[in-house]
Amino acid sequence: MEATGAASQPSAPQTTHPAVAPLAFLLGKWRGEGEGSFPTISSFRYGEELLFSHHPSKPVISYTQKTWKTASGEPMHAESGYWRPRPDGSVDVVIAQSTGLAEVQKGSFDAEKKTVTLQSELVGNASKVKQITRTFQVADGELSYVVQMATITTSLQPHLKALLRRI
Repeated sequence: MEATGAASQPSAPQTTHPAVAPLAFLLGKWRGEGEGSFPTISSFRYGEELLFSHHPSKPVISYTQKTWKTASGEPMHAESGYWRPRPDGSVDVVIAQSTGLAEVQKGSFDAEKKTVTLQSELVGNASKVKQITRTFQVADGELSYVVQMATITTSLQPHLKALLRRI
């Protein structure tokens, strides 16, 4: 009997690192659709998948994102990074985009309201992008977000928004 118990033990649910627990509402794979616009480009729609993963021994969340054209399935954009929640309700985020752009963001989270608000501290390797903000919310089993952007010629305004479901 012990052999059976030992064999089933690795499949037992893993715990969450205490530092990550307040952001556990983000963990998992999310899929849905979004739309983008900006004064300097044509509006567009996209499919998207986000993955927030975590190992219980680390106080950090791994983040990956990919998008594709809804009509053809052709890849559009991808990014990955890490989210490090702090005990004071702040969060540090680093993101590398497939375009070569890198973001360092700081923000805050509200575990009760299941929201995260981020603002860029640094947008690296970007000749035109000057500021990026991201707001995430989980409600009724759906993850929604809004990304705003400012460039050297355009003030901060909405760029992307999406609604995703956990899969």
